[in-house]
Amino acid sequence: MRAFLAALGTIITLSVLPIAAQAEDVDQLIRTMDELSHQTNDKNEAVKHKEDEVKAAEDEVNRLTGVAQDTEAVARTAEESEKAFQAEVNRIAGAKYRGVAIDPMSKIFGAHNPQIAIDQTAYMATITAQTEEAVAKLVDATKVAKDARDAAAKAVEDAKQHKANLEGERDNLTREQEELKGKMKELMDKVNGLNPADRAKWVAKNGPIDYSIAGLVGANPIGMKALEIGMTKIGAPYGWGATGPDVFDCSGLVLWSYAQQGITVPRTSQAQMAGGTPVSREELQPGDVVGFYPGATHVGIYAGDNKILHASDYGIPVQVVSMDSMPYYGARRY
Repeated sequence: MRAFLAALGTIITLSVLPIAAQAEDVDQLIRTMDELSHQTNDKNEAVKHKEDEVKAAEDEVNRLTGVAQDTEAVARTAEESEKAFQAEVNRIAGAKYRGVAIDPMSKIFGAHNPQIAIDQTAYMATITAQTEEAVAKLVDATKVAKDARDAAAKAVEDAKQHKANLEGERDNLTREQEELKGKMKELMDKVNGLNPADRAKWVAKNGPIDYSIAGLVGANPIGMKALEIGMTKIGAPYGWGATGPDVFDCSGLVLWSYAQQGITVPRTSQAQMAGGTPVSREELQPGDVVGFYPGATHVGIYAGDNKILHASDYGIPVQVVSMDSMPYYGARRY
């Protein structure tokens, strides 16, 4: 009997060890998948952010080009003024040449009486002053025309260079993203290959909560409405770069939830954390946009009671989790 029990104990021990080892393998797999998912999501957010910067730079080039065209019109007006002043200078010079502006002493001696001499001298002084004023205006008009052209041309060239630099950065990020696509497929294959129990473990990695906002009151009606709208998408699948209405990534869920009430928020997690009004964690209201991880590479919608509504990772539907499930970055109110 002792020998049988000992053998049975050995069998039980041997049968348990692989299960424990398998559990460790699954935990390690999920940790690896989680890290891979963060890398992929971060890179996608960075590429989207750079695309937005390129679009903004392109809009600025177009705006400055319009300004340059307007400035060209101003310059042409200045040139016309310059020509008019030049004509005035020529007219005055011609008048002086015809004998109006002979040297003052000759005019005085040649006058029939002192009053005529005084009048002629005053007239010559006036002619001289008018000439100097016309020349000064001519110089000013010329400078305005030149400065306007130079400033407009430089602004357009600077904007084009900035846009080109951003396009280069975007292209570099896109190449890196292409390299990540292999990892994205690897992650998708791993998630899709999990058995039901392990898949459930992946879905639950952030601790999803069965949560209702019924009765929840928010001081910010816009944010509260965005939360209510976002909550209708619980269970919707995750997709990189997706902005709804049926598939979302993290910033896409925020963007879509606000857009349904006509409120425009930035497209990427980093931009969402740079816009709006800063809010401390202690002052959070339902609907505030909350960022997570260094660099604000993930966002969600504050759902009250230290909870967050978010689109997490590939294979994980939109869900509510504890704020403490991820490293807090900051919050913004729109």
